[in-house]
Amino acid sequence: MVERKEVGKVIYEKDGNIATIILNYPEKLNVMDFPGDGGICDNFYRDALGMAEEDDEIKVVLIKAAGRGFCAGHDLTRVGFVYGLEPGKRAGQQARLKVDNTWFDRTFRRLFLFPKITIAVVHGIAFGEGFFITECCDMAVAAEDAMFSHREQRLAFGGQVSPLAIMTYGLKRALDIWLTGRTVGAEEALQIGLVNRVVPNDKLDEEADNLARDLATLGRDVIAIGKASRQVTYAQVGILAGWDTTGLLHTLGTNVHWQPGEYNFFKERKNKGAKTGFHGLHGQFEE
Repeated sequence: MVERKEVGKVIYEKDGNIATIILNYPEKLNVMDFPGDGGICDNFYRDALGMAEEDDEIKVVLIKAAGRGFCAGHDLTRVGFVYGLEPGKRAGQQARLKVDNTWFDRTFRRLFLFPKITIAVVHGIAFGEGFFITECCDMAVAAEDAMFSHREQRLAFGGQVSPLAIMTYGLKRALDIWLTGRTVGAEEALQIGLVNRVVPNDKLDEEADNLARDLATLGRDVIAIGKASRQVTYAQVGILAGWDTTGLLHTLGTNVHWQPGEYNFFKERKNKGAKTGFHGLHGQFEE
């Protein structure tokens, strides 16, 4: 019997040794807010993952999403306003580092080092945060309509490619994806190693659920040993060092000074709103 619980904008299900976490903010394409906002970010990373972590019966965690897409990234009305200051005031580096280091520890790093097997089950848009979630899971199953993009890199980060991305799909391809912010389709995602399987949309849940059931036959100690061993390997190849510096690099990217003629999303958002500012930013790029 499946146990089901709503946790804010997330649904948590338990079926034997398998937990399913469903991002449930479909009217906004499951866009993320930030840690401490009390919204979908906290519901997912803190609450739902916390429930799965504390439950010793859980061996595998499926991460799915309700609606037309997996996750469209961050709420652009909140970007830049997370440092505890009123709009129009610039935060100092100390405040930025404090927030950014806490943010990445509580989200991507937490998911990447999660002690249970994690599987991203992706359909539709997986931009920004959605891409990161996919990268941080142990495995990923994608529907044929899945689309991935690191468009947030166009905002201010200029291709801050992670060691994890380089190890997953190679330096040149990682720079291509992160510098341009272009869209990666499901088949390309399979070819480059971002996802493990691509299936028709109507077979997505079946494929992911079958994979989870197969993996759940592994012993609990076997899974724990495998996860711990992989963390040693990740440290040896530099992936963990990458997570340790992510907050610092993000802070650098939030303190950009734009030159005349360069597109300043934050200025455009202030004058024209987030939606218009967003379309103006991405309209400069050929897709």
